Amino acid sequence: MKLVTQLLASAALLSSAVAFAAPLSFDFKDPKGVNNVLFNLDAPLEAISGTGTGIAGTVSFDPANPAATTGRITLATSSLTVGNPMMKDHLQGKMWLDVATHPEISFEATALSNVKTVGDKTTATVTGKLTIKGVTKELSAPVSLTYLPGKLGARMGKADLKGDLLVLRTQFSVNRSEFGIMPGKNTEKVSETIDLTLNLAGAAAQN
Repeated sequence: MKLVTQLLASAALLSSAVAFAAPLSFDFKDPKGVNNVLFNLDAPLEAISGTGTGIAGTVSFDPANPAATTGRITLATSSLTVGNPMMKDHLQGKMWLDVATHPEISFEATALSNVKTVGDKTTATVTGKLTIKGVTKELSAPVSLTYLPGKLGARMGKADLKGDLLVLRTQFSVNRSEFGIMPGKNTEKVSETIDLTLNLAGAAAQN
């Protein structure tokens, strides 16, 4: 009887440990509408900058094993905008991003390398598949992941809301010609290089 009791206790402890070690799923569709992508194109005649706010996606993150992080982040192309209304029409039009045919840009993370964690912050190189205008390319970029347990309520201004936050930050550049965005055209006014900055917060709510 004693042996059975010990086995049951060990099984319970093992089950508890496995549950604790399970990765958390963070939702990056921000109800506050703060998450966004910043983009900048610096051509000889004009510098164009803008934002995209239609962020969604999920990231699986294990605080005990950040290297196992995976996930997929999407951006609704119709949410991309610049200050000049005519430029916005061109940006979203068929010749450039063709948002009617290609409603989203996506990045699917497949691996993390050079992973270093200090306190609540993990830095790494993320490798994955970036899809723009129906063209998919492998991309590697530096990324930081800041895990903030119990901070969901503080961000949302709701003390009774329980959950964790994962703040994702990255900067990288892409060449528009590689994704079939008017390759080699209008380069004096529209840079071939697009610089991107992402500062995103994902939520893992607790029931």
